[in-house]
Amino acid sequence: MAVQNPPDGFRAASPLFLREPEIRRGVELLYFGYSHLLRGIDEGLAKQGLGRAHHRSLYFIARNPDITVSELLRLLGITKQSLGRVLNELAERGLIETRMGREDRRQRLLRVTEAGAELEASLFEALRERLSGAYAQAGQNAVTGFWAVLEGLVPAEEKPRMPHAGKRG
Repeated sequence: MAVQNPPDGFRAASPLFLREPEIRRGVELLYFGYSHLLRGIDEGLAKQGLGRAHHRSLYFIARNPDITVSELLRLLGITKQSLGRVLNELAERGLIETRMGREDRRQRLLRVTEAGAELEASLFEALRERLSGAYAQAGQNAVTGFWAVLEGLVPAEEKPRMPHAGKRG
């Protein structure tokens, strides 16, 4: 595999990477990178009258069919009231459906509808394009390191909630 050239303006991490200037640079890169990544889908969400909270919910419901409301609450780390508003709006727009649990009829199981799957796929495509370009520019080793850093930010007790943490490929 060919070694990728670093992007313009990129500089290697200092051997003193745990000092304040390096940590601040990482925080700023994380903030601006995430912000610009999501700006690519904001227009599509706005056309639907939806926001980022709707996207996060739709994404994880699509990735985890029949997820319970309580599991989604834990995964997203938001309040029950906030999630309730988001789920009601997604259901009213015909993007998700709710069913009763098989063993516990009090459980509400969530899954995307066909329309919800189409919207989630189109939003994901915009994210995929941006991330694929950045990943290709950075190279395989940088991507692996990036994943390791992000996973390192998640407390050990939260990692089992991450649907794909630690999985390869």
